[in-house]
Amino acid sequence: MKQYIVDAFTDRPFSGNPAAVCVMDRWPEDASMMALARENNLSETAFLVREKEGYRLRWFTPGTEVTLCGHATLASAFVVLAFYEREAQSVTFHTLSGDLTVKRKGELLEMNFPAGAMEEIPVTDAMEKAFGARPAKAFLGMDLVCVFDRESLVREMEPDQKLLSGLPGRIQNATAPGDAPERDCVSRSFCPKLSIPEDPVCGSAHCQIAPYWAGVLGKETIKAFQASARGGSLECTLLDQGRIAIRGQAVPVAVCDVLAELQIRKRKKRRDACDSGGKGKADHRKDQTGKRKGSGRDLPASGRPGFCEHARPGASCAGRSGPSDGRL
Repeated sequence: MKQYIVDAFTDRPFSGNPAAVCVMDRWPEDASMMALARENNLSETAFLVREKEGYRLRWFTPGTEVTLCGHATLASAFVVLAFYEREAQSVTFHTLSGDLTVKRKGELLEMNFPAGAMEEIPVTDAMEKAFGARPAKAFLGMDLVCVFDRESLVREMEPDQKLLSGLPGRIQNATAPGDAPERDCVSRSFCPKLSIPEDPVCGSAHCQIAPYWAGVLGKETIKAFQASARGGSLECTLLDQGRIAIRGQAVPVAVCDVLAELQIRKRKKRRDACDSGGKGKADHRKDQTGKRKGSGRDLPASGRPGFCEHARPGASCAGRSGPSDGRL
């Protein structure tokens, strides 16, 4: 199975937010996907299977499956458009958060995401202890968004992960106004509940952060910077009908052959018989050599995605230090 390592929300490798992207022809068991996500130990591993109208997309952290992820969606779109559908101008993913469309916009990729609704909540002593600084305001939607007065507070804070996990919200975000013309806001995203101490660049968090700053600053488009150690840039524009466009770049870092055998999800047996002596339709998936069509045995080692049913455990990665391979 091919696995791509892509850095999202950056124009250079080894910055932004890395994601693993696995493009497959059929689904493995959830436990196998979870095991590979833990093995990768990145903030997200994305799994894709082609469907009639786009791709089914699922996201796994090292600890759980999540319902929405920005940077792994951007990385998945990069892989599809750079390696599989090079002439396409967009790709649609079917996800637990509905259909998400990603389009080419010059050097950028533009994601169309749902904007997150938030309500202001009281600032508490628990927030101050967890972040190490007292927020000026706090908002809660899917995530917690704590607003601080100065960019330096957000950049320099060293939160207590255990105390953060006691705060409400899926992710605990810290944000502040930017102190330079090239950025409207800076943010950091901490995810102890998802087994991620800090997400280097969190696209889904900006479904809530960007609308807040758009309202405060009176702007439709917000230039956001994620002030993690790796850093990353996002451009966010409010759209109609509660949607938000999030734009960013992505670069490939590695293309990997996953050699470990993943447990394939079992298909339900068909009760209907076919015309050839009562054999199930699944029997017709064998070709003249007796190999099952769609299995890893039908695929060249460097060919289209699939599962290698006879591979030994382990993984082999071929590193790429720049966008020379798979350039959009």
